[in-house]
Amino acid sequence: MKRFICIMVFLCTALGIHQATAQPKARKAKQEAKESSGSTLSVRAQTQYTGQIAMPQEVPWKREIYRALDLKKEKNTALYYPVEPIGDRMNLFTLIFKLLADGKIPAYEYRLDGNEVLTAESKVKLKDVLDRFHIYYQTKKESGSKDTLYSVDNSDIPSNEVLSYFMKEVWYFDQCSSTYNSKVIAICPVLHRSGDFSMDITKYPMFWLNYSDLSPYLARMNVMTSNLNNTASISMDDYFTTRQYKGDIYKTTNMLNQTLAQYCTTDSAMVKEQKKIEGQLKAFEEHLWVSSSDTTTVAVKKNVEMKKSAVITTDKSVKKSSRRKSETTPKVKVKKESSSSSSAPKASVRRQRR
Repeated sequence: MKRFICIMVFLCTALGIHQATAQPKARKAKQEAKESSGSTLSVRAQTQYTGQIAMPQEVPWKREIYRALDLKKEKNTALYYPVEPIGDRMNLFTLIFKLLADGKIPAYEYRLDGNEVLTAESKVKLKDVLDRFHIYYQTKKESGSKDTLYSVDNSDIPSNEVLSYFMKEVWYFDQCSSTYNSKVIAICPVLHRSGDFSMDITKYPMFWLNYSDLSPYLARMNVMTSNLNNTASISMDDYFTTRQYKGDIYKTTNMLNQTLAQYCTTDSAMVKEQKKIEGQLKAFEEHLWVSSSDTTTVAVKKNVEMKKSAVITTDKSVKKSSRRKSETTPKVKVKKESSSSSSAPKASVRRQRR
């Protein structure tokens, strides 16, 4: 029996070694090259990534804001340049497009209502994106696989036409850690194109991306954020995490699912509503905390008010007591006695001489 068990163990180990060595050399070399490539992010690197703070599932307060980032504004130009890759440097859309072409991140359809649905049913295929936006590509079959690869030259990537982004961010208060934070949830590149027979620019939202899928790759891409300092010293993920972008609010999550343009009829009303929402976000944060200086000023004000009230009450009591005394004391009428000289009639000079 022992001999039989030893024979079975020997056969199993031999089969395992044979299966390990029976892997085709081409597949093994391809897998090693894929793991060693710098553009591929391993699972270990993703778990070690510490970017934006994860939002708890249950929070007592949160507000979802949709912004439009205009890349022509100076604060947002870090996402636009360089238009074509220069060495390791590339803009945000070129990085997104390359990640999509390599199948490293998924993309989700942009619905007519503008809301993002980041589920498996809403995923879009790369071929559909290429055909819809008329992006030139070449196809080739992968050896030993039925998958079709799409190759797009850098000059054919329409990064120069992506002049804005739609972005969804959520502001929330975490009562467990007593922190007030904001987090980017999703981002959507917007293509700006003119028609064949018109010079009017039309905006075409392309697709939604889950920012949590994109952020580990953004953490490895440095950008230049100043014209005075040309050193690329900040990553794209830090750029979004520290809110160095400038975006105009065009929608908030509401029960009617309305954008600002649907209930703000004029441009001035739109600007007024945007400032109002920004003020509400700031006011909520200011009312959360009370500094020590504020508490001292409040205490001083209370003491001053208490002293004033004490002085007023004493003045009132004094006035009341004086009134009571004046009411109890009898009033004495003093009659003016008229003098005899003034009351008697004066004799004439002639009568006195006689």
